[in-house]
Amino acid sequence: MTPKPPTEAEIRRASQARLVAIVLVATVILWMGAQWLGGQLGWETRFVFLFDFVALAAFLWAMVVTYQIWRGRQS
Repeated sequence: MTPKPPTEAEIRRASQARLVAIVLVATVILWMGAQWLGGQLGWETRFVFLFDFVALAAFLWAMVVTYQIWRGRQS
């Protein structure tokens, strides 16, 4: 028995999930790098908090898209 080819919706969900994974990994790496660099260069706290807020925004976006993927699989 041959497996059926993926539907267009499955392909779209897979690409969204891949994008979420890339954003999460890139966010963690860039956030950790910014924290280390800020400590090494003695940046002011307000600049370090800016990176924290950007990372939080990326995590929030990833959670929203993951929820949309999950809801799309329910239907």
